[in-house]
Amino acid sequence: MEIEPITLSTPRPVRRPTLVQRWDELTFLHWPVEPEHVAPLLPAGTRPDTLDGVTYVGLVPFLMRGVGFGPGPGLPYLGTFCETNVRLYSVDGQGRRGVVFRSLDAARLLPVLVGRLTVRLPYRWSTMRLRRERDVITYSCGPRRRRAARGRTSRAVVRIAGAIAEPTRLERFLTARWGLHVAWHGRTVHLPNDHAPWPLHRAELLDLDDDLIATAGLPPMTGPPVSVLYSPGVAVRFGTPHRVSITQPRNASARKEGPHRC
Repeated sequence: MEIEPITLSTPRPVRRPTLVQRWDELTFLHWPVEPEHVAPLLPAGTRPDTLDGVTYVGLVPFLMRGVGFGPGPGLPYLGTFCETNVRLYSVDGQGRRGVVFRSLDAARLLPVLVGRLTVRLPYRWSTMRLRRERDVITYSCGPRRRRAARGRTSRAVVRIAGAIAEPTRLERFLTARWGLHVAWHGRTVHLPNDHAPWPLHRAELLDLDDDLIATAGLPPMTGPPVSVLYSPGVAVRFGTPHRVSITQPRNASARKEGPHRC
């Protein structure tokens, strides 16, 4: 099987979008992890996508804007909210690279319900806030109910630095992802997406207190992230899901502006 190359633009342009949205004010935090530690967490028919034998765990807080079905336009209020996701990196038997979400915390109840019921994504309704003061962004996430507080909080503070003219090989691997893999009604599907190349900036992690990665069933990330990136955002279009052929055991490893209240 030949794995598709890592490209700054999608190799599968979306002609007829089924879903539109914007991802704004993103921070990408990433830690390396051995593929065998995350392989059991991926959907059937996929395996960890690796770079030089290593795969990665991502913690990505951001502001979602204007979610809408079809070609749009998106919804200005119900479709705009803060979100934080914990994600892994996958490749399927057709060579398509993707993202697998282990958890998605979002601050708007309706998109949480729609995401869980239609795409079967592990959304949770949470209290979230994004606050930006000049070049410093603070993301916070917590449960709606106090009794659920344990293991459901996250706070990250990041300072934005200079724009990246040419992303490194690792930065391309972590951000140039043109679809997601998800278990859907007893099968695995690949849902493609399309957007302009990421405008990326270097960033510095000033503070992190996170429980979301551990509660997503992942090994504890004991050291600092090996990659910290920021992006002002992109407009995104999702296409039609395609079924993933299950041709091997699922556990196989890969080869070689002020506060925003959400």
